[in-house]
Amino acid sequence: MKKSTYFIYSLLAGMLMLATTATAQTWNFNTVSAADKANLAADAAAWEHESSSSNDRYKNKTVYTAEPLMANGAELEFTRGLMFTIGASDAVRVDIKGKRMAMNKALTITLKDMKAGNKVTMKCKTSKSGTARGVNVTNLTPESGSFNSTSADDQTNVGVVAADGDVTLTNTGGLYVYTISVTDGSGTPGPSPDSDDHSAVLNTAVSQAQLTTTGSVMKYYNTADLAGIAIDRKAGTVTVTPQSGEWTDVFTRSVSNIAFSNASQTSAGAEITTGGVEITEAGGWLESAYIVWNLYSGATSYNVYVKGGQYAEYTRIDRQLVRSYGTYGRADVVGLTAADGYSLKVVPVIDGVENDGKAGMASGMTVRNYDRSGFAHFNYTGIGAYNDDGTLKAGARVIYVTAATARTVTLDVVTGKDNKTETFTGLQAIINAYQKGLETRPLAVRLVGTVRDTDMDEFGSKAEGLQVKGRNNTIPMNITIEGIGEDAAVWGFGFLLRNAVSVELRNFGIMLCMDDAVSLDTDNAHCWIHHLDLFYGKAGGDSDQAKGDGTIDVKGDSKYITIAYNHLFDSGKSSLCGMKSETGPNYIDYHHNWFDHSDSRHPRVRSMTVHVWNNYYDGCSKYGVGATMGSSVFVENNYFRATKNPMLISRQGTDAKGDGTFSGENGGMIKSFGNVYAEKGKSSNFTSVTQHESATDFDCYEAAARDETVPSSFVALVGGTPYDNFDTDTKRIYVYTPAAAAAVPSIVTGYWGAGRLNKGDFRWTFNNAVDDTDYAVIKEMKTALENYKSTLVGWFEQ
Repeated sequence: MKKSTYFIYSLLAGMLMLATTATAQTWNFNTVSAADKANLAADAAAWEHESSSSNDRYKNKTVYTAEPLMANGAELEFTRGLMFTIGASDAVRVDIKGKRMAMNKALTITLKDMKAGNKVTMKCKTSKSGTARGVNVTNLTPESGSFNSTSADDQTNVGVVAADGDVTLTNTGGLYVYTISVTDGSGTPGPSPDSDDHSAVLNTAVSQAQLTTTGSVMKYYNTADLAGIAIDRKAGTVTVTPQSGEWTDVFTRSVSNIAFSNASQTSAGAEITTGGVEITEAGGWLESAYIVWNLYSGATSYNVYVKGGQYAEYTRIDRQLVRSYGTYGRADVVGLTAADGYSLKVVPVIDGVENDGKAGMASGMTVRNYDRSGFAHFNYTGIGAYNDDGTLKAGARVIYVTAATARTVTLDVVTGKDNKTETFTGLQAIINAYQKGLETRPLAVRLVGTVRDTDMDEFGSKAEGLQVKGRNNTIPMNITIEGIGEDAAVWGFGFLLRNAVSVELRNFGIMLCMDDAVSLDTDNAHCWIHHLDLFYGKAGGDSDQAKGDGTIDVKGDSKYITIAYNHLFDSGKSSLCGMKSETGPNYIDYHHNWFDHSDSRHPRVRSMTVHVWNNYYDGCSKYGVGATMGSSVFVENNYFRATKNPMLISRQGTDAKGDGTFSGENGGMIKSFGNVYAEKGKSSNFTSVTQHESATDFDCYEAAARDETVPSSFVALVGGTPYDNFDTDTKRIYVYTPAAAAAVPSIVTGYWGAGRLNKGDFRWTFNNAVDDTDYAVIKEMKTALENYKSTLVGWFEQ
């Protein structure tokens, strides 16, 4: 976005909040936005691209039944609000070069909720010269043109809506459609279906302007498509004008804030030099860097070297980090300090000898530190096997675990006096040996490829799977379990942490776990769960366990726990935080997580003191944050998109009416600040009830400033507990810098954001039109998880 083009203002909240006024209601098919082009190009399953010297268009491959046109999980902007019924492929074409939409086969367009007397105008023409075709309509009285008739000429068809309700437009043959517009009958534009402006949908792939309007409704505009946003303070108007097109959107005394978000970063990039080995991809990430290459003829192995950060000269990395994927090689280097200018060099080994002259290289890579904000790090340094600068701690040992080595990997562990050691074989056996609390050397467990339940030596927990159990809740275990690269995962089991102090899980996926993906069950402290991809668990016996029992549960008096930068795919119950045995306040925080179409418990809190900040709630169908049993929860600068019941306090506010409660327990207290509620639908359940609406029966206390103290007079309606104001006490809260909520979707979904490196090797595109409100298991995704197989071949010969 060029600063000279846009006027960027932060409006005073004191502007009078009145109705929005828009000055045009026309669907113009002459121009396809950059966001629509990107989404069409990304959705080869639903759209076929026809590119030739004469064409640049997309043809549908899927059918629709009174649905919006979708691509890559987003509604197409240039047909936004129109509903399509399409029974065959290649029935609708998005003709970018021809600057039109083609109704290529019989289909129906529905204009929802029209008002009697409105005028509908459709400009179109037959797609076959000399052949008469037209549009049949319902609930529309033809006034001029060719509605309910045909013509071989260019058509401007006009009709008047007969009665309140839907209008349908069905073609009798191939038509090119240029515009559809709705006016109030006098020529003044009237309301169009589902929208009264030309705003787009949230799209983190492009830069957008975000207008906060009446009722905290968000309006998105792609900055690349705009000529400007102008403010007339005297008139109280905000006017949005496009780069092309004849419309303008005018908001009168209804905009409280204008913010801008950058497009999500998709990669870090590197400068590639090919001397023989052809490098195809490389980049720096969080305390790591990676490089991918095509196999070199005659090479039986490769040595990979790193330079930069703590490595002043090229240093060879562990051979277990250098892997074969059949047709290509890959190496990932972990334990790097944050720095610019890293280089990786791949040297082929031919006939047992390195050939440096045939090396390939990637340079200029940037490595960042993991974000160590959160309660886990509060007054504590060096969680797990790593220092806070990203390097391994002194004396740390490393074991590499694959499907082939999970049973056979060995390690000497101190188990007796005078540093007596024993050798243990198998991953679970090694971790069990740490339970004695005598081994003080840190341990980094590096997962390579997919480790399935059947690959393991044993499980310490029959309910969860791999158990990490300490001697008590005071002795640090200093264990990190981390995935290498973007395809590390465990399949068929999860993790149980008990008495675990200084334990870290990072950068791997958990697929089809037994019960919970991660259960911090009893007396854990200073544990850090971050950058995981979390998928369905195995179905349980209860009706609410179709997606597994839970994803990340924190209970049993666990304290100082941070759950951050995780990507939860359609989880049923995302996170239970507290049972009934907690002594409190049990400081827990959740930040920068991507709750991607998950259903509930984000988190569900009992007793504990919890900070929930900078999370992206992306189409959550049941509820967001729930507070019970005297808990105190600070919900700050989160982005709630299409999220029902963003905040609930049990037995009061929204929870006490409607379709029942999420909990019959006494209430907790929620303080809210800086959150955004977007794409809220038509229900009041998509915006929280604050103390300004009811001083006693609210969903949250809405603070005017993040450091505002909640008065003791505001208490839970049932139970009478006040908010404990931990967030305003520097002795009880960590130092952190929250991003503005408007920026959260781009941050969380971006390259440095939630989930595994490069968003992992398992991708799934949700259909927002369906999945935002549907909390059933997505059968196709579960089948894909059941059939998932790693493409890792193994380590190269040495």
